[in-house]
Amino acid sequence: MIEVVFRGRGGQGAVVASRLLAIAFHQEGKYVQSFPQFAGERRGAPVAAYLRVDEREITLRFNIYKADRLVILDEKLAKKEPMTHDLKDNGWILLNTAKSVDHFAFGNQCRVACVDAGRIAVEEGLGSLTQPIVNTAILGAYAKITQEVSLESVLAAIDEGVPYKLESNREAAKKAYDMVKFRS
Repeated sequence: MIEVVFRGRGGQGAVVASRLLAIAFHQEGKYVQSFPQFAGERRGAPVAAYLRVDEREITLRFNIYKADRLVILDEKLAKKEPMTHDLKDNGWILLNTAKSVDHFAFGNQCRVACVDAGRIAVEEGLGSLTQPIVNTAILGAYAKITQEVSLESVLAAIDEGVPYKLESNREAAKKAYDMVKFRS
């Protein structure tokens, strides 16, 4: 089983990113479970979304406390608390940031990837300059670093689950796929 935690702020698209990734995995024949957790339902409040993926039916019904993948949509959240305690050994941290992978000292027990999903979202007109919607870009980067789901399935999930600016969202995912930098 693969367990993924998305951490972001209200308005960045963490919940939608989890749902879209679930659709992408489901299209590839996997069983999925996706659910959100809200601290306060307002723009800017911390948000978490959870995703489980497996070859077999998933019967677990509780939050994910130790993830295989941690996707951080707001770089400031990575500074607020040590993220590695939420991550299994040898897991991935995917971070939305303009900084390089070497800027972050998460330790050797995890793999780190960085993509400037905010800049990509702004270039594609997704959200605003101050509040870009980074969810589809981050999914393109996820597909590249993990190789668990194809970019084609991510794009098909965007086609199915994104009701507006379809081409911009598809392009954001493709750009992030090409631009993500990682240390494994």
